[in-house]
Amino acid sequence: MQNIDPIWFLQPAAFIGISLGLIFYWRRYRRFSGAALFFSFVAYFTAIALKAVVQLLTINSFEASFGQNNEVALGLYFGVQTVFFEVGLAYVFAHLAMSRTKMWAADAEGYGLGLAFWENGIYVGALLLINLISYYLIFSSLGGTGLAQQLYATLSKAEPSLFYAPLESLPLLGFSILERITSLIFHFSWGLLCIFAAYYKRKKYLFIALPMGLLDFLVPFEPRFGILFFELMIFILALIALGVTLRVTQDIRKQLGNLRELGGESSEERVRGSPHD
Repeated sequence: MQNIDPIWFLQPAAFIGISLGLIFYWRRYRRFSGAALFFSFVAYFTAIALKAVVQLLTINSFEASFGQNNEVALGLYFGVQTVFFEVGLAYVFAHLAMSRTKMWAADAEGYGLGLAFWENGIYVGALLLINLISYYLIFSSLGGTGLAQQLYATLSKAEPSLFYAPLESLPLLGFSILERITSLIFHFSWGLLCIFAAYYKRKKYLFIALPMGLLDFLVPFEPRFGILFFELMIFILALIALGVTLRVTQDIRKQLGNLRELGGESSEERVRGSPHD
């Protein structure tokens, strides 16, 4: 019985490494507060829990009404949930943190990175690593048992790439890492916008952030496009989202950067509501 190729351990290692590396960098050279990490945790996992409940209660009736292969309906089903739960709750908890003076405008980048960390580093990366270690140990130590044979039969159908040769696996590894980078960029972008929307009370930033959640509208179309085109397409969309985010917030970010250089982070309150639209 074939074991999974150890090369696949690079996948969660990359997800976790990229996420942690950015946090350490922002902590050392920019700003990443404990409050940003905490509130991003609450916002992200509340959203995931609500999505799980909604899907548990509605997916059967939804598929009965629209079918399992209706790409547009499925795209809207998943995309709307991401808009309201992930992006919407990112704003709600940002607003809650601001009302309790737990976060400031300068926490915007850290908050966005926090959202990305909990998805890519923990929800996807850490859980995937645990699963892969479990599979590897089961096949290594229990290779001749019924449990191992049953698991092999299941995985070889559901995740056949786990048993590919290294040269076959490398492109898929690259695409999976690119997908997580795309996710990171989107979470960073809407997290930053949600903080600015809450702190400066400018709903335009929220209205720019909300459509970014429609990224999940495209998920059901991946088989139609093929993995290469699909991953490149959503990565380009992520770069566009980031570009728009940086463009519309450049004045605020510049002003906050000047405060940091002057050692005036504690006086952020002076820039509330400015620069003017």
